[in-house]
Amino acid sequence: MKSRRYVLTTALTGLAPAVWGSTYLVTTELLPPDRPLLATTVRSLPGGLVLLVLGRKLPVGIWWWRALVLGVLNIGAFNFLLFVAAYRLPGGIAAVIMSAQPMFVVVLAALLLSERIRAVHGLACALGTGGVALLVFRGTASLDTAGALAAVGGALCMASGITLTKRWGRPEGVGLLTFTGWQLAAGGLVLLPFWLSLEGPPDRLTSSHVLGFAYLVGVGAVLSYVVWFRGIERLPAVAVSFLALGSPVVATLLGYLFKDETLSVLQVVGMAVIFLAVVLGQPRPPRPSGPESAATRPVALPDAVRTAPPRSRPPDRPT
Repeated sequence: MKSRRYVLTTALTGLAPAVWGSTYLVTTELLPPDRPLLATTVRSLPGGLVLLVLGRKLPVGIWWWRALVLGVLNIGAFNFLLFVAAYRLPGGIAAVIMSAQPMFVVVLAALLLSERIRAVHGLACALGTGGVALLVFRGTASLDTAGALAAVGGALCMASGITLTKRWGRPEGVGLLTFTGWQLAAGGLVLLPFWLSLEGPPDRLTSSHVLGFAYLVGVGAVLSYVVWFRGIERLPAVAVSFLALGSPVVATLLGYLFKDETLSVLQVVGMAVIFLAVVLGQPRPPRPSGPESAATRPVALPDAVRTAPPRSRPPDRPT
C-alpha cells in the first residue's frame, strides 16, 4: 500500500514538469511574440493574487521573508534567468546546463536535509545531463558567458528552492493553495518591474492571447505549482529534482506532434536515458507492511509461555 501511494505521489508530482514543458508550445503559438517576461509575469502574479484572496491569509512573522525567498527562487529569479539563458544560448545549451540542477540538489540536500548521497545519484545525474544533450542539442554553438552564467544561476535557483521548501515545510494552519499563492505572488512582484522596464505591455490582445494567458495562469502556474509543492512535502528532495528532467521531454514531444518538428533516433534514445535517470533518482520503495507480510513474520511468544516447564501427564485411573 505504501509503495503504491508513493508511486501515485511521484506520478502526480511529475505532472508539474510536464505542464511546464507544454508552456513552450503555448508561448510560441498563442502569446505575443518576443515577450518572455510578459509570459512569466502574467503566469505567476494573477494566479498568486487569486489564491491570496481565496485563502485570506498572509504570512506571519518569519514567513514574510521566507515566502519572499521561496517565491524568488522557485518562480521569479528562476524564470527570469531561464529566459535570459534561452535567448543568449542557442542550440539547446541552456537546457543542457539547466539539467545539472539535480546535482546541485544532491549536494544541498546532504548539507541541509541530511539526505544521504548514494553512488547511484552520481550515475543518475550523468545520465540526466547526457539524455537532455541527446534530446535538445543541435550541432555546435558558441558559448555566451552571460547566457551560461544565467543558466547556471537558474539551475541553482531551482535547486535551492526545492531544498529550502523541503527544509522549511509549510507553516501550521496554512493550506497548500495559500502557501502556493504566497510564492506565486512574491515571484510575480519581483518580475513586474523587469517586465515593465524591459518589455512593457503589448500593443494589442487577441482572443488567442487571452486563451494562452488563461492556460498559463490556471494550468501553467496554479495547478502545476500546487502539485509541485505537494510533491516536495511528501517526497525526498533529490527524487523531486530528477522529475524536473521531464520538462524538455514533453516540450520535444509536443513540438513533434503540433509543430511538425522532427524526432530523430538520438532524441528517442535521449528520452529513454532521461527516464532511466529519473527512475534511478528515486529512493528504494518501502517494504510492504500489509497482512501478507505479517502472516510470514515469526510470532514472538510471551516469556512466561517460553520458560514454563512442560506439564506432566496425570496417571491413568485404575479400572
